[in-house]
Amino acid sequence: MITEGESVPKFELKDSEGNNVKSSDFKGKKHVIYFYPKDFTPGCTIEADEFSKDYKKFQKEGIEIIGISPDDVESHKKFCDKMGIKYPLLADVDKSASKQFGVWGKKQFMGREYMGVNRSTFLVNEKGKIFKIYSKVKPAGHSKEILDDFLK
Repeated sequence: MITEGESVPKFELKDSEGNNVKSSDFKGKKHVIYFYPKDFTPGCTIEADEFSKDYKKFQKEGIEIIGISPDDVESHKKFCDKMGIKYPLLADVDKSASKQFGVWGKKQFMGREYMGVNRSTFLVNEKGKIFKIYSKVKPAGHSKEILDDFLK
């Protein structure tokens, strides 16, 4: 996994509308990049819902939110529509961004081992430097925790 103090890796992914979004699009802005395993799963739904409910608070503070998962554009579109998500969800279908950030790896669930995205969040300052990393994120309360850390 990349470490605090490093620059955000360069990436270019499609959002839920099929538009290309680049890491450089957020240069000069404070932002949150959160990686999550899959649209419509319980934990991911909680996390997306909390970010959506707090979105205006983030905007008021000049903080952008970006969600990234291996789901495709169509899945993200359905998830955004159902959940009322106003911030970009990016489709990392080839897992390139997940691998660059170091969040793609072995997981275990009910005794089964498999490869997947380890839920993680990166807080980025205006200079594009990561100043805080959350690994093994618990979705409930995470949005508030991030907002509090940005405002410290």
